[in-house]
Amino acid sequence: MSLRKKITASLCAGLAAVTLALPAPRAEAVDVWGAAAQALGIFSIYQSSLASVLAMGNNVHAQVQSRAQDLKENGRDPNRHDVQVVDDVMQRLVQHADYALKDNSLPFIWSVNNSKEFNAACYPTNYVSVNRALVRGLNCDPDELAAVLGHELTHGLEQHSAHNYAKAAAQYYGMSFLNIDANLMDWNKLTALANYSIAKNVTLPTEYEADIGGFYLMTSAGFNPGGGAAAMARMSYYFTYETQDPLEYQSLDAKDKNQENFNDHPDTELREQKLVGLLTDYSAGHVTVKNRKDIYIDDQLFLSADWTDESYDNTAENAYYIAGGLAKAFHDYDSADDWQFNGEQFLTDDRVYRVLRQFTESQHAAARLQQLVTQAYLGEATTGSREKMRAAEAGRAQKYAAARAASLQAGGKTTKKWRENADTYSDYAMPEQALFQMQRVYANATQDDKASNLVIRGRAKAVAGDFTGALVDADAGVSLNPKDVYNFLNRADIYRMAGEPQKALADLQAAAQVEAKNVYIPLMQAQIYDELGDHAQALANYQALYALEPKAVSQIPEEYLKDVSPKDYDNLVKQKEKTKKQAIEDYKKSRKDLPQTAKKAIIQVQK
Repeated sequence: MSLRKKITASLCAGLAAVTLALPAPRAEAVDVWGAAAQALGIFSIYQSSLASVLAMGNNVHAQVQSRAQDLKENGRDPNRHDVQVVDDVMQRLVQHADYALKDNSLPFIWSVNNSKEFNAACYPTNYVSVNRALVRGLNCDPDELAAVLGHELTHGLEQHSAHNYAKAAAQYYGMSFLNIDANLMDWNKLTALANYSIAKNVTLPTEYEADIGGFYLMTSAGFNPGGGAAAMARMSYYFTYETQDPLEYQSLDAKDKNQENFNDHPDTELREQKLVGLLTDYSAGHVTVKNRKDIYIDDQLFLSADWTDESYDNTAENAYYIAGGLAKAFHDYDSADDWQFNGEQFLTDDRVYRVLRQFTESQHAAARLQQLVTQAYLGEATTGSREKMRAAEAGRAQKYAAARAASLQAGGKTTKKWRENADTYSDYAMPEQALFQMQRVYANATQDDKASNLVIRGRAKAVAGDFTGALVDADAGVSLNPKDVYNFLNRADIYRMAGEPQKALADLQAAAQVEAKNVYIPLMQAQIYDELGDHAQALANYQALYALEPKAVSQIPEEYLKDVSPKDYDNLVKQKEKTKKQAIEDYKKSRKDLPQTAKKAIIQVQK
C-alpha cells in the first residue's frame, strides 16, 4: 500500500531498439545525412526525449513494471540452478564491482525469464532481463555470465538507453524535416537510411563502450579476466552450431561477415579480439593469446590450450581462462614471490585460477611458468609496464571516486527523490532496494527532513523483518516531527506488519488529529479491522474512504463494495463478465485456427 501519492509511468520496452524492414544504401551516405540531421533545429526534440526516458529510469513504478512486463511476456525460468547462478553473479557485480551509480538512477534489479532467445537486456529503469537461452548457451559459466551482465550493467550505469533513444529520435526527425524541405528521396528509403544510421552511428559505439565497462566491472569484482573473450568464443559457437533462431545464425563463410547489414552490435570475432586486448592490458602487458589457443608471456610461448569438453570444442575458452588466470595474478601481485611457487604448486585454489592450474599440471609446465613469470617481473624495470597499468587503473578509480563524492553533495531535491523511491520500494516489499536508497540519503551532506528519513527507513526495516530497529527509527521520527501525518501512517504500518494492530489503530487516530481528511487513514483502518474479523468496522471505514475519495473504489474489496456503492459493484461485475466472455471467445477462435491434426491431438490428450 502506498503512503505517498505515486504516479505510475507507462513503460515502453525496447526504447533503443530499431525495427528494420528494408535494405539500406551503403554507409558512405550515412555521415552526410547524419551531419545534415545534426545541423537542423532538433535540439529540443533531443532534450525532451532524453528527459522523458531519464525520468522513467528514476521511477520505481516503471522499474517494477519493466520486470512484470518481461515476465508476463516470457515467463519465469523454472530451472532453479539457472536463477541461482545469475543471482550469484549479479549480487557479486552489484556489491563488489567498482562503479558509481548516477544520482537519477535506481539500484539494479534483475530476473531470469524463460525466453528461448540468446539475449540479455538492461531497461532504462535499470532492470536487467536475462533470458534462459543465454544462461544455458553460456553453460551457466559464472565468468562468461559476469562479462555479459557487466556489459548490461554498463548500459544502465551510463544510461545508454536514454541517450541512444534521444539521439535516435533527434536524428530521425532531423532527416524527416530535411526531406520535407528538400524532397530528396521517398519515405521508405529515408526510414531505412535513418534506421541504418541510428544502428551504426548511435547504438554501435555504446556497445563497444559497454564491452569495455563490463570488462572492468567483472574484473574489479574478482571474476576471471578471460571471461569476456570466452563468452564471445562461446557465443560464436552457439550462433554457428546450436541456435534454433534463423535471425541469430552466424555463417561460417567469411564473405558473409563482410556484407553490409543493419546490426547494431559489433561483430562477435572483433569483440573477442578487443576483449583479449583488454586482458593483455590488465596483465601489465605480459599475457597474450594467439590463434585462440596459444598463451604467451612476454612473447614466449607458455603452453597451448586443448579441447576438454566432450560436447564441443572449447579450446578457445580454455585458452582465455588460462590467460585470464595469468592476467589476474600479474595484475594483483607486484612480484614473482607473491605467486607462491612451491614445486608444482602456485597461486591459490581460487576458482579464477582453476583452468590455469589444470593445464599447467597436465602439461608439467610449472617450472616453465615460474621461469617466465620471474623474467617478466624483472623486465618491468625497463618497460615500466606495471606503472602504466597502475596509472590507468588509478584513473578509473579516481573517476568513480569523484562521481561518488559529487553524489554526496547532491541537493535536497535529489535526496527527497531517493527518500520517495525508498518508500515506494517498501510499498512493493523490496526492502533491500529501499534500504539502499536510504543509505544514499544518509550518506548525503543534505539532510532536509530528518523525521521522514527516520520513519521511512524504519518502514523499510520492518519490510525486511527488523521490527525492533524499525520502531526505534519510527519513534524517533514521530517525536522529531509529530505534525507530519505520514510519520504516524508509516509507524502505523510498521505496527501492523509487526502484528500489533491496536497500536497501529492508535497511530491512525493520532494521524486523524493531524489531517482528518487523509484518505489513507480510513483505508488502513478498514484493512486492519478486516484482518481482525470486525467486518462492521471495516465496512464503516470503507464507506468513509469512499465518501472522501470515490476514485478509490479500486481499493475496496468486492464483498464490501456491494454495500459501499452498489452501482460501482454492478459495473465491476459487468466488466468481469465481459472480460470472461472475451477470453472464452479468444480461446474458441484460437481453437478454430488450429490445424485439423492439432485439434485431433488435443482431443486425444483430453480423453
